[in-house]
Amino acid sequence: MINRVEKLSLLSEMISFAKGEDNLKQIEYNFLLGVAKQLEISREDFDYLIEHPVTYTHLKSHSERIVQFHRLVLLMNIDNENTPKEVIKLYNFGLRMGLSHESITKVLYLMESFPNKIVPPDVLIDIFKTQYN
Repeated sequence: MINRVEKLSLLSEMISFAKGEDNLKQIEYNFLLGVAKQLEISREDFDYLIEHPVTYTHLKSHSERIVQFHRLVLLMNIDNENTPKEVIKLYNFGLRMGLSHESITKVLYLMESFPNKIVPPDVLIDIFKTQYN
C-alpha cells in the first residue's frame, strides 16, 4: 500500500498533467477530486495541492505505477479533447514512472480503438504484464 506522501505526489502529478498551460476544467476537477477520495485525501488537502504542488515521489510498486498511468489515460480522455502534445506528455510521464516504452506505445495505440478512448483496466494490465515478463 502506498503512503500519504506517495498519495499526495500522485495527486499533484495528476493536477499538473491536467492543468498543463490552462486551469483545471470542472470535469477534470471532479475526476481528480474522486481520485483524492479514493486515496483518502481530504478536499482541503486536494485544493491545497492545486496551488502548491509537491515533489514527485517515485512509486516502488510496479502495479501502483500501472494504476497511476491508467488514471492519467482516463484523465487525458475525460474531456475528449486530447492533443498530440498531451499524448506526448502522457508518454513522458509513463517513462518517468519507469514503465516500458513498448507498453506505453501499445496503450496509446490501442486507446484509439476503444469507445471514448478509454482502455479497459484488464486490457491495460495485460499489456504491461506481457512486457514485464
